[in-house]
Amino acid sequence: MKLSKKLLSTAGVLTLAVLGAQPALAAQTTAGTTITNTVSVDFQVGGFSQTQQSASDTLTVDRKVNVTVAEVGTTTTTVSPGQTAAVTTFTVTNLSNAVLDFALTATQQTGGAGAHSNTDSFDVTNVKIYKDANANGVYDAGTDTLVTYLDELGADTGTATVFVVADIPLSLTTGNVAAVTLTATGREGGTAGTQGIALVQTTGANTSGMDTVFADAAGATDAARDAAFSAKDDYTISAAALTAVKTSTIISDPVNGTTNAKFIPGATLQYCIAVTNAAGSATATTILIQDPLPAGLTYDAGYGIKINGTVTSGVCNTDGATGGSFASNKVSGTLTSVAATETKTLLFRATIN
Repeated sequence: MKLSKKLLSTAGVLTLAVLGAQPALAAQTTAGTTITNTVSVDFQVGGFSQTQQSASDTLTVDRKVNVTVAEVGTTTTTVSPGQTAAVTTFTVTNLSNAVLDFALTATQQTGGAGAHSNTDSFDVTNVKIYKDANANGVYDAGTDTLVTYLDELGADTGTATVFVVADIPLSLTTGNVAAVTLTATGREGGTAGTQGIALVQTTGANTSGMDTVFADAAGATDAARDAAFSAKDDYTISAAALTAVKTSTIISDPVNGTTNAKFIPGATLQYCIAVTNAAGSATATTILIQDPLPAGLTYDAGYGIKINGTVTSGVCNTDGATGGSFASNKVSGTLTSVAATETKTLLFRATIN
């Protein structure tokens, strides 16, 4: 290989190395900055240097308004009927070359597509917006700040975490969805503690001062170049669907004993309350069963109460654990939990008066 080729090859390697080591793009020049560029002209006449000539140009960097809002996570927020302070989380990022305020609104839709291939079917209540005050990414009641706007969000990817917090109505079933849209709209910045006025885009030709250009993309519900951006998240209900069946079984009577026993005075019968949770439902917990004894029956304290038992082929088993209580002529017991498709029971016995 000739020396010139070797040098060329080495230069190519160096070039690639330099290109591979390029730093990240520098921050945008701040809006309102003046940039002055001066050119000098040197020349000779008759071989003698003449007085240098120079010229300058000064321009003002215009303001590019750009913002994005993003849902945190990629799945719906699963909630329970009656839940309070249910949280969806967003980030708001200022991509502008200026410090700006951002007005925040959380709106609900009526029907239509939610954020995760689902369909809006109900509205949440008591909707509020909070800023993550301690920057831990988790909603902390009593710590995070209730807001209607973000104050003085820094230029060049200044980011704030925002929580939309709402209450869930009680009478809902599994799969119901409430879609919520958070919109951040740019406002004038510059004065801490006060929301700036609405931004106005400069029309017509470039001026000598600081012009304003809207450069945002279209969001979930807003248009491109409107100084705003919107993103959706949603709440999806995971509910329990419990049904209860109460049956009675004759155990014995004072005449026939346990053979072909009948419901006659003095007979002992067994009650079974079976609680079932439907397929696809959320697990129900702390299921309180209360059963007042009607006239004509006397509670069998010797047998007691058995809870969290099972059912086989529709027949209640006697495998529950001793628990529950009897007071004021009422049988009470709490099932620890009933998962989807599961059945658990409460058993007790009584004598016919």
